[in-house]
Amino acid sequence: MGGVPASTPPVPSPAEPLTAAVEPARAAAVETAGAADLVGEHLGATAEAVGPAELGEVLTHTFASRLPGYVGWHWAVTIARVPGEERVTVDEVVLLPGDQALLAPAWVPWHERLRPGDLSVGDVLPATEDDPRLVPAYTVDDDSADDAEGRVVAREIGLGRERVMSREGRAEAVARWSSGEFGPTSPMARQAPGPCATCGFWLPLAGSLRGMVGACGNAYAPGDGRVVAADYGCGAHSQATLVVVQDTEVVTSARYDTSEYDVLAD
Repeated sequence: MGGVPASTPPVPSPAEPLTAAVEPARAAAVETAGAADLVGEHLGATAEAVGPAELGEVLTHTFASRLPGYVGWHWAVTIARVPGEERVTVDEVVLLPGDQALLAPAWVPWHERLRPGDLSVGDVLPATEDDPRLVPAYTVDDDSADDAEGRVVAREIGLGRERVMSREGRAEAVARWSSGEFGPTSPMARQAPGPCATCGFWLPLAGSLRGMVGACGNAYAPGDGRVVAADYGCGAHSQATLVVVQDTEVVTSARYDTSEYDVLAD
């Protein structure tokens, strides 16, 4: 006997138990948040790709966050189910930022955040092991020594500093000092009567930097006690003079005084 075949009920999708598990997921978020009012409305669910279906089914429910200071964030509750079982388990609960969330700036290591002048009284600024400005003292000549023989003796008996400035570190220091307030391009230097290298108050540094930078020893100069470039200068130069050369009139033609004259008799 023919007829219309009886309709069969639809086979539920394997993910349906996970999709329907909104309340268990909310309960897990509330437990993590610490209060029910910190978990907002259900925002949706997203299936997670974990591999072959026989390994299990994983889905993440998201809920709006009502945590103070976390505008635009949401609770993400990941749940899972073993194929063929109705029991749903909670894998993890995390608070994640959304597209409009306020985020902290990216973390920057402390030695990259520091700027000149940040160090204050009591602060300690350790140098890193890989600081390119420093090298072991036994690998290079120490600029603080006066001669090669002194360097050899100090090294043999274990004296001296553990690390000294590398060639790169010294070059960076000279470039920094020369481009600053006491360098040759500063307004003071451009109006100076002469460079520091020709000044009697110039105290050159020892070693390879001797001809490039030194200290100023003039109490009245703006660079007193500072490292200044050899081609820096100021108005307190030791050869500066206040003698003003008087302007004199230069006569280039003959002149005759006719105000008085004698009358000669015949």
